[in-house]
Amino acid sequence: MHVRNKVSPEMGVMISLLACAVLMLVTAPAVAVEQCRFIQAKPEREACYARQEAALAAKRKPEMAPQAKTMQSLEQMKHEDEALNRQLHSICRGC
Repeated sequence: MHVRNKVSPEMGVMISLLACAVLMLVTAPAVAVEQCRFIQAKPEREACYARQEAALAAKRKPEMAPQAKTMQSLEQMKHEDEALNRQLHSICRGC
């Protein structure tokens, strides 16, 4: 007797929903970029383009440089070391 692999109707629905969700995630950014072209009023269309440009600039904004992060952490460690030294010297005055 040969047993076939059957997909239940519920599993088929879940697979379809998953495929639709993936399709929506992939196409959503493209749709957001394209919608400004279809706005009829020029001031609204230009405002839409300005919002998109600001969003792209925010995405492209470089994070803090690695060297700057290192310097910031070194400064923080220096302050912590100074605070610890003050605490130690207040506990034991040269003993």
